[in-house]
Amino acid sequence: MVQKIIGKALKEGRAILTETESKELISLAGINVVETYLASDREAAVEISRKVHYPVALKVVSPDIVHKSDIGGVKLNLKTSAQVRKAYDDIMTAVKVKTPRAKIWGVAVQKMALPGIEIIIGMSKDPQFGPVILFGLGGILVEVLKDYALRIVPLEKRDASEMIKEIKAYPVLEGFRGRDPGDVPFLEDMLLKVSKFVGENPEIKELDLNPVIVYKKGAVAVDARVVLENPVKIR
Repeated sequence: MVQKIIGKALKEGRAILTETESKELISLAGINVVETYLASDREAAVEISRKVHYPVALKVVSPDIVHKSDIGGVKLNLKTSAQVRKAYDDIMTAVKVKTPRAKIWGVAVQKMALPGIEIIIGMSKDPQFGPVILFGLGGILVEVLKDYALRIVPLEKRDASEMIKEIKAYPVLEGFRGRDPGDVPFLEDMLLKVSKFVGENPEIKELDLNPVIVYKKGAVAVDARVVLENPVKIR
């Protein structure tokens, strides 16, 4: 199934997988992700929202759009069918205005995750060393504070443990000022699964799980992005 998803994108000449494709791929690697469904129209988005239970998030699904939030392609914390309908229309309007040539497949619908500690797990390929795993604070903080640790694939359990404890924000995962600690052993397992997954699938050039919401027990990837190596469109 992993190669089916990757192969489909490569045949279509696509380097970037959509969010729904990326999450399906990540889940096949045994990594916990928020269940996400593709809705091709407004009423399908409402039906899925009712099925997964409110509140939900809607995100535009397009093989041509990477930064969804920047163009108004994301709506969060929707609590009613009326809000979902309006959000769907608002997303479609914004996307058509700002990226009129983009192919739109619909919207991704997912249940809003409970709040927790946000971290990022990522992978990119270094020209010299090959796949490198990144672990750090999630959201925009990783770019602002640059608080992250790096290791070359493949990771051993000791590597995963060390890189988590290496970041300056590690005390947050220990339970800073009375807050619940994060499930560090679960994060170690996620890092090892990502390492194994990218090692077994060299077609993957980049991978981002950001944010991953960490709880006292467990963690879940809320957003996912996968970029493939040099796709060649087969006509």
